[in-house]
Amino acid sequence: MWIDTHCHLDAREFGGEWLRVAADAAARGVSMIVIPAVTVDNFAAVAQLGAAAPNACYALGIHPICVPQASENDLATMRACVAAAMADPNFVAIGEVGLDFFLPHLAEPAMREKQVYFFREQLKIAREFGLPILTHVRKSQDQVLKHVRQIPPAGGIAHAFNGSFQQAQGYIEVGFKLGFGGNLTFTRALQIRRLAEQLPLSSIVMETDAPDIAPQWLHPGVNTPDQVPAIGAVLAELRGVAVEEVRAVTTANARAVLPRLGSVPNGD
Repeated sequence: MWIDTHCHLDAREFGGEWLRVAADAAARGVSMIVIPAVTVDNFAAVAQLGAAAPNACYALGIHPICVPQASENDLATMRACVAAAMADPNFVAIGEVGLDFFLPHLAEPAMREKQVYFFREQLKIAREFGLPILTHVRKSQDQVLKHVRQIPPAGGIAHAFNGSFQQAQGYIEVGFKLGFGGNLTFTRALQIRRLAEQLPLSSIVMETDAPDIAPQWLHPGVNTPDQVPAIGAVLAELRGVAVEEVRAVTTANARAVLPRLGSVPNGD
């Protein structure tokens, strides 16, 4: 079975058909979908989906794109929600957290500083509760890695990784896995395809980031978690190995870096 380690199943693009989307993924062999939160306002939604869909679980965090609207109270709310969620077997990680220096308004000095503050505070929550993190690293791989080294969580995933081989090695050295998805299906995505082909398979997990980052055959449409097996087949072709090997190893990698997956009902 496959694991989609990053899917925004609560997104409006799915038109309220969240359970059908999850069921379609299960029918394609996707045994688990990890749903990261992006703001305290959708904590309840991702938790409800984690309970309602047999093949879903969730993470709690404040996304860097949502930091401009976030307040100090949100961090207090997050810590309280994480503390309560530790009793929920469907809760597996802190996320989606990190830094985004791609969008111009987020790269301005004041907003960079606020992003760093929120990321570090969420790293402290992850460390306090012994949780891995789902990390947003767009145009910020080195900076995210710096803060992870200073406030180490219990491992994590560098979501939608598109850095250098040296940066990849840095994440691997701190116990992270690297998330690959629809981007690797584009022949023009030369760096991502090189990374996917040449990095140790033991460092890779599968993800969709659905409804975003649709694979080549769906672009520019809405991505869905049932695309994981087809994306995995492209990864297998790039690496010259059997798709069964990619499925088995990436699933084992996801379970290793997100150990609470073993407690999720129907997680097998």
